[in-house]
Formats: sequence, C-alpha cells, structure tokens
Amino acid sequence: MEARAYLKYARISPRKVQIVLDLIRSKPVDLATAILKHTPKAASHELLKLLNSAVANAENNHGMNPEALYVAECFVTPGPTLKRIRPVSKGRAFRILKRTSHVTMVLKEREEV
Repeated sequence: MEARAYLKYARISPRKVQIVLDLIRSKPVDLATAILKHTPKAASHELLKLLNSAVANAENNHGMNPEALYVAECFVTPGPTLKRIRPVSKGRAFRILKRTSHVTMVLKEREEV
C-alpha cells in the first residue's frame, strides 16, 4: 500500500527541486523531515509541506503507521513556463523564463523483519 501527495504549479525551477529530492529519497519520514528542516534551499519549505501532506494522507486515508513510513518515490517534472519580457538597451527585449514544477511524493510502509 502507498500514499501519494502532489505539488503542482510550484513557482520554482525543477533543477532546484531535484537537488533537494535527491537528499530525501528512500529515507524514513522522520529523517527526511529533519533533512528538509535544516537544508538551506528554496525548495525545502515547500517539500516539507508536501511530505507532511503525504504523511497525513497515509495515516487518515490508508490507515498506515506513521512511524513505519519512508519516502519510496519522489520526482519532479517541469510544469508550464511563464514567459516574460525584460527591456534592454537599444529598444531590444530579452526573454525571461519563469519555470514551474510538478512534484510527486510516494510513501510506503517498511515491512517489519
């Protein structure tokens, strides 16, 4: 059994999110929470909220034990890009790409051995 949580249209580049996701992949939930709280990256705050949402989904919707959960899968895909224009010298315009991200987090229960 697994519990999923999604973060869609987050206004942060997928490259920046991927760096933080690599830190918590396949870690227990309590360790992943500690890593996210103490990582000074822009994506950490949003991913911590997503992790808490996934834990709540597991506990309330699937009846899973929150102490036995671990981050089974977490990945980011690019969302739509907002295109903006920045005026520069001699009447020209440079394109600014404001990238968005869709993040998926899957939690599973560890089997007791």
